[in-house]
Amino acid sequence: MPCRSFRCLLLPCLLTACATAPPPPTLHQQLTDLAHHFRGRVGICVLHLATGDEVGIAENEVFPSASLIKVPILAALLAKVDAGDLDYHETLTYTRDRLYPGEDLLGAFTDGSTVALAKVAMLMITTSDNTAALWCQELAGGGPAINDWLARAGFVATRVNSRTVGREAAKAQFGWGQTTPREMCELLARMHAGTLVGAAASEEMQRCLSRVYWDAEALSQVPPRVHTLSKQGAIDRSRSEVVLVDAPHGAYVFCVITDAQQDTGWSHDNEGFVLLRDVSALLWRHFEPDLPYAPPDGMQRYW
Repeated sequence: MPCRSFRCLLLPCLLTACATAPPPPTLHQQLTDLAHHFRGRVGICVLHLATGDEVGIAENEVFPSASLIKVPILAALLAKVDAGDLDYHETLTYTRDRLYPGEDLLGAFTDGSTVALAKVAMLMITTSDNTAALWCQELAGGGPAINDWLARAGFVATRVNSRTVGREAAKAQFGWGQTTPREMCELLARMHAGTLVGAAASEEMQRCLSRVYWDAEALSQVPPRVHTLSKQGAIDRSRSEVVLVDAPHGAYVFCVITDAQQDTGWSHDNEGFVLLRDVSALLWRHFEPDLPYAPPDGMQRYW
């Protein structure tokens, strides 16, 4: 009898403990925790394209775009190809006065070399070649024309600042370009849907953004068999990446942008790079819990 009485007393206690157990943290809570521990400003946007669910942290705040600005440059460029104003396979002549100092492949061309416009666009996206990007910006009509295209397309914050009359103050604050995590996600979501520019141009954009050399951060946390579209950006005090993942249980797109980073180093363990990897890994676990993935041992040699 005493034992049975003990069980009678214990069962309600166990039921009460189960009933009052805290729920697992939400995706927003987990992202907030990552952002809270970061030494700098963080913006994050996540859109699940199948369900329409959206999670954000400072997703509508304006951040430096760094090389993310090359996505709207490509869109405006291909809009001109769609309109018949540019021939995508036109042969261009490279001259040394176009060189933007750095490690660009196009900048290694000899003066007077010829190259197809399609290859210049490829270099702008695939290797994030700045010399190529400035050339594409010019061919797209320059900063004012690209910004007009962005405004007509409904983007209110994303703008080209460099080499754009009237944007000098914005350039001093944000650099080459500016954007928000939400608008970068919207750019890729509309591109994926075939509605950012014409259907053919949107598809060509997707092919361009699927051939990215810089795969050591967010992309490294997604299985290589899964199709992705992405663009990366990095300057001393800002690291960023926008990625669309064609996941088995529904595509999702996310963007992470940092600013005012205290860690300005360029090693793999830079806090901004770590944040990009951590967010990407968290999202894969959240959306694909039955398909666990982690980079295999030894991948660090290839990053």
